[in-house]
Amino acid sequence: MTFQDWGLLLLLSLLWGGAFFFAAVAVRELPPLTVVVSRTGLAALALAVILRFRGEGWRFRGRALPAFFIMGLLNNLLPFCLLFWAQTMIPSGLASILNATTPIFSIVVAHFLLADERMAANKATGIGFGFLGVVVLLGGNLLNSEGIAVVGMLACLGAALSYGFAGVYGRNFKTMGLSASQVAFGQITATTIMMIPIVSIVDTPWNLQIPSLPVIASLVALAVASTALAYVVFFRLLASAGAVNTALVTLLIPVSAILLGALFLGEVLAFRHYAGMALIGAGLLAIDGRVFDRIRRQ
Repeated sequence: MTFQDWGLLLLLSLLWGGAFFFAAVAVRELPPLTVVVSRTGLAALALAVILRFRGEGWRFRGRALPAFFIMGLLNNLLPFCLLFWAQTMIPSGLASILNATTPIFSIVVAHFLLADERMAANKATGIGFGFLGVVVLLGGNLLNSEGIAVVGMLACLGAALSYGFAGVYGRNFKTMGLSASQVAFGQITATTIMMIPIVSIVDTPWNLQIPSLPVIASLVALAVASTALAYVVFFRLLASAGAVNTALVTLLIPVSAILLGALFLGEVLAFRHYAGMALIGAGLLAIDGRVFDRIRRQ
């Protein structure tokens, strides 16, 4: 990886780590579903501007159309709703740690659904470490009265599982002749279309109080920085550094989220949360394989 690649990786970790921080601010005054549709709607507008600036069309036709809605469901609607709802119960830093299990779920899903993505020894080891980390995270609350925190953590794991299915399904776009920006715009727009009737029925947002300026700013940052801009940075990094190097961002996102939550929201995590994060991180490093290969060669 070049110096520029590392810079983009750190920027992406801040953008996606910031998503947990901005969401934590927003759900203090707005229902989670309203935060989701605000995020996707504003992000769709921002991506539309980016596509127009690049001279790329809005490819809502043919077999791409149903694919956008399926991808929007798996990659945005379900995980966003679960994560934002979870953040009404647990700290944003803890939510980001649990979300770091996404690559682990992706490997499990791919093993059963893709013929060319079978389980390997390093992947199995990584999954073992990852799920041990999840047990450590959940264990303390399973034995006491903090049941609501368990529900929030399980919601985050459900979001990670949904991301895992999205990663497998997203391979279908390779044969559609679409650019990365078009796929991002298509799925975000499809998510917004699906969310509008749901939010209208559940939240009746026209009856909600106008949020404060910090919440409005958080919604804009969540949509423009942590969604639209993050997609652009992600796909640029993917092209220059490759999928394996880009996946390292999963290790950095919890660090950004925890620091922002501690500095600005006063969130405090227990020792077992950091222990769980360390185990999940070890699992991701085992899946990546490069660190352990280097150790064996020495």
